[in-house]
Amino acid sequence: MRGLLPVIHADDHILVLDKPAGLLSVPGKTPDRADCLESRAREEYRAARIIHRLDMDTSGVIVLALTAKAQATIGRQFEKRETQKRYVALVRGTLEADTGRVDAPIITDWPNRPRQHIDPVNGRQAITDWRVLERGGGISRMALTPLTGRSHQLRLHMAHIGHPILGDNFYADTETRALRDRLCLHAESLGFIHPESGEHLRFTSPAPF
Repeated sequence: MRGLLPVIHADDHILVLDKPAGLLSVPGKTPDRADCLESRAREEYRAARIIHRLDMDTSGVIVLALTAKAQATIGRQFEKRETQKRYVALVRGTLEADTGRVDAPIITDWPNRPRQHIDPVNGRQAITDWRVLERGGGISRMALTPLTGRSHQLRLHMAHIGHPILGDNFYADTETRALRDRLCLHAESLGFIHPESGEHLRFTSPAPF
């Protein structure tokens, strides 16, 4: 960590950070929401520019570009689903199966933005693979792999199958929301091809919960 910026990796082309929960990835629409990961990164790396985003309440591995080429190259990898993403979450309840897939289309809930909702007719395809890592005390620790990148996808998909993420202020019931003081969703690892060397890289950050 350098100062207040949680740096995992930096070179002449990319900057990989461990985003804390409660911090926007990019500035919000009002002056009081100007503080964000991108602006903090630019205090130390003036060329830093966002490639993808994590929800404000989600923590974990995120990559920023330091060149236009890096932004375009890695951005295409995200668009073509060539990156490898794994999240860890704590969810309410005990799942009977060890693995599964949620295939449930998502669309913005316009009257209640930024909330999303499941819409089999008008929603965009959204697929999440999941695996149970640990069970106990009415809580399951999950590994989540999003095969698509819809807004709030993991949060909504877990709630959709009856196992909302602890601390989720959008999709969890009041009791589940109160079990933790933060959203228990963490981007544990991210893999992609380096835009200059062509090397396959994977960066990790242990979940803080």
